[in-house]
Amino acid sequence: MTCASCVSRVEKALQSVEGVQGAAVNLATAQAKVSLSREVSPDDLIHAVQRSGYEARLAEAIPQTSEAEERSEKDIRTVMSRFVLAAFLAAPVFVLAMAGMYLPLLRELPHGVSGWIQFLLTLPLIAIAGRGFFTGAWKALRHKTADMNTLVAVGTGSAFLYSSLRLFFPALFHSGDAAEGFYFDTAAMIIALILLGRYFEARARGRASLAIRQLMSLAPATARIVRPEGESDVPIASVKAGDTIRVRPGERIPTDGKILEGYSSVDESMLSGEPIPVEKSAGDAIAAGTINLTGAFAYRATKVGKETILAQIIRLVEQAQTSKAPVQKLADRIAAVFVPVVITLAAITFLIWMIWGPEPEFSHALTAFIAVLIIACPCALGLATPTAVMVGTGRGAELGILIRGAESLEKIRKTDTVVLDKTGTITQGKPEITEVMALAGYREDDIVRLAAGLESQSEHPLADAVLRRARERQIEIPAPRDFRVHPGRGVSGGVDGHAIRLGKLEWLRSEGIAADDSSDAIEVLQSQGKMVLYLAVDQQLAGIMAASDSPKAGSKEAVASLKQMDLDVIMLTGDNERSAAAVAKQVGIEKVISNVLPTDKANAVSRLQEEGRVVIMVGDGLNDAPALAQADLGIAMGGGTDIAKEAADITLVRGDLSGVVKAISLSRRTLRTIYQNFFWAFIYNVVGIPIAAGILYPFTGMVLSPMIAAGAMAFSSVSVVTNSLRLRRFR
Repeated sequence: MTCASCVSRVEKALQSVEGVQGAAVNLATAQAKVSLSREVSPDDLIHAVQRSGYEARLAEAIPQTSEAEERSEKDIRTVMSRFVLAAFLAAPVFVLAMAGMYLPLLRELPHGVSGWIQFLLTLPLIAIAGRGFFTGAWKALRHKTADMNTLVAVGTGSAFLYSSLRLFFPALFHSGDAAEGFYFDTAAMIIALILLGRYFEARARGRASLAIRQLMSLAPATARIVRPEGESDVPIASVKAGDTIRVRPGERIPTDGKILEGYSSVDESMLSGEPIPVEKSAGDAIAAGTINLTGAFAYRATKVGKETILAQIIRLVEQAQTSKAPVQKLADRIAAVFVPVVITLAAITFLIWMIWGPEPEFSHALTAFIAVLIIACPCALGLATPTAVMVGTGRGAELGILIRGAESLEKIRKTDTVVLDKTGTITQGKPEITEVMALAGYREDDIVRLAAGLESQSEHPLADAVLRRARERQIEIPAPRDFRVHPGRGVSGGVDGHAIRLGKLEWLRSEGIAADDSSDAIEVLQSQGKMVLYLAVDQQLAGIMAASDSPKAGSKEAVASLKQMDLDVIMLTGDNERSAAAVAKQVGIEKVISNVLPTDKANAVSRLQEEGRVVIMVGDGLNDAPALAQADLGIAMGGGTDIAKEAADITLVRGDLSGVVKAISLSRRTLRTIYQNFFWAFIYNVVGIPIAAGILYPFTGMVLSPMIAAGAMAFSSVSVVTNSLRLRRFR
């Protein structure tokens, strides 16, 4: 594909296949993302693309970086070799054409001889270096459409054909001077300049896709498997889940897994974008592509191949780069009619110059006709969005920000409110039991024992805190019976023959248990932002436990940055009002929505939207999934292993609020780059085409040379790609 018209043609071909709901084709990555309403054979899709004049194949589940780089390098080499040939042949043609004006030594060369030399040099240039333009135009014509190749082929073909006729049959024209009116140099230089632009564009596109190629190269080719008979290096494709793998200092970790023995520090910057090493020991999880820095260790492979976190990240980045921003729809509509409109304008321009132009009318008309065809550039329109999305999402992946699609970037523009879940988002999400108060004749150890027995079946962060407290005090943990979770309220079950309830005060009251929170001790705990759990034994309040979940480092600074971005920051939590207010005060949040059950978080977001707000919801991506889906834009604080399952538009591999600031900043910068690209692409065509048609001639006497038009067209798409590449410097 060469331009936005090609994209439109391939999309229509794919959408014509029965069972296809929609197709989004990306010019920059040469990939199509197809949505299906039922099962469709990939062969049917490939044949549809082939019928439209292009070639296609099924994308790999896990692309190989060597193949991607090979393909990119091959494209660059092909374009470069064609440009070198074109430049080698076009240079003497240009010299001969200019000889009469600037080179006295060549002025004596017979006109016929000069014309034949130019013809003999231009013919192989068009047939070899410029062949792609003409074969592309022929394919488009066979399918009753037109694209950028059509513009170049018609423009250069007209110049070459007219010049050849003047050379072969000079008597047919007003002047018998065979040298007058030759445009061989125009045809030759246009092809050379456009190929030069294509070369720079191919180089720039290669740099635009650098991030995803770097991600692909992170996984090592082999792994050292530990077996009873000894250790051996095997290809990564042979590794299976459950295999034991040994990693030495300085080596990349080949698969996801859990450390069995050993201790080391691991560079996880490929996941989080943070350069600080993470200490790892037995029981800790590790990810493919990360680097073992210091010690050696053995680990059990848990996920291999396309199931690893690295493969999931690559897949998400590819999906994002293939997606289309809604703003691209305008460019697609223009691209669908762009080339036919340009050809029509060129024809009208030719007629106007023939009727009202100065002498020689035909020469002026042909020059303007070619200039209009050549200066028009659908390439820049086609590259405006995909190159910016490609670079922006690639840079995001390097920083641990996974943007699911270009639609997410568009949503950022209108958002005005950020809703932050408290536990695990603002705070550590790993509360600690700080106080235990025994009542009704019980001892503190009794309260911890009963609570730990009940919580041993729970997966809530508070359950971990209770169990850690029991283990610290070396308390035997009994097994519960009839364990039940009451979401947002607490847990219940039987322990040691007693009916136990542990949870919120309001819930215990609703169960008929007499309890209050009016004591000075409880008020002090709540004023400190601590969560208070009430333990009831057989319908009697037996004890109180306080848990503290401190804010993450950097939460306060991140909230301040969000406010500086003109975003209204709100904290959403199931905690009581006093506890929530205490945490909010620590991080600088004034607006708090408290006492919200997990099932009602989506309703809370919906109520904000009903007020006219455009909401970003930030949560842990699991229990906050309904709220993330309800929000206009969902940002999930990823934990690595669930990256592919998050119900969010943006996933942060590293779970801290500074990532939210980075994600919003990067999204805004990427969207701004898209708008800049569109501005220059539109302005270039809106201004360039009238100038090429000769609108300035009546006022200035200036006529645009087709060669200048070719240079401008060639570098218009390069400028769009180069502008997008500035996103790689995002910090």
